[in-house]
Amino acid sequence: MKALIFDCDGVLADTERDAHRVAFNEAFQIAGIPDRWSVELYGELVSVAGGKERMKHYFDGHGWPAGSANREQFIHELHHTKTDRYLQLIASGKLPLRPGVARLVDEAIRARVKLAVCSTSNERSVSLLLQTLLGPARSDLFLVLAGDVVTRKKPDPEIYQLALERLGLRPREAVVVEDSRIGLLAAKAAGLPCIITKSCYTGEEDFSEADGVFDELGDLPSVQVRLSDLQAICGEAR
Repeated sequence: MKALIFDCDGVLADTERDAHRVAFNEAFQIAGIPDRWSVELYGELVSVAGGKERMKHYFDGHGWPAGSANREQFIHELHHTKTDRYLQLIASGKLPLRPGVARLVDEAIRARVKLAVCSTSNERSVSLLLQTLLGPARSDLFLVLAGDVVTRKKPDPEIYQLALERLGLRPREAVVVEDSRIGLLAAKAAGLPCIITKSCYTGEEDFSEADGVFDELGDLPSVQVRLSDLQAICGEAR
């Protein structure tokens, strides 16, 4: 095993419900859009990968707001506002890392295992989350592939194929940590072993293709997913 690749939202931190959803609603308010995404509704919308794609999907089904004649520009501007609000939430430091993330990252660093994040979220937001929650010393070691770096979002494998290309690795030389079925399908389609850490919105999804399913990466010894466990999974997948 030569690399450990994380998804971001729901894997590094539970950002979907308490950061992304809040930022979307604040962007709607700023733009004078009356729609608000409840916790329950957002749980349905997260099945659509990508913030811009998520808004398009929602407005296609619920009606486009006034002033959205140029839909591409409208979505671009609204998403820019949403990203600014999300960055402010992350920079506040109020969102914690999920249990076990820092521990596993430190294990990988000590073992000289490469680190990467592959996410559909905006690159600025992913980088800020890494810097804020993991600190510069750790975050500087990550390859970050995010946002529109690829043309096709998960469950398409393009972002994981690009990660392998940038890392200079074969599929069986890395392990992916995801929290959603669409992420799992993307990783497996790229030929990568993949484990799941369930998040607040994905606990009931079908993870039958995963190489391991866990509630969390864990800090307590009784629930820890260790680097040696992932190395074993990587070896078994050869």
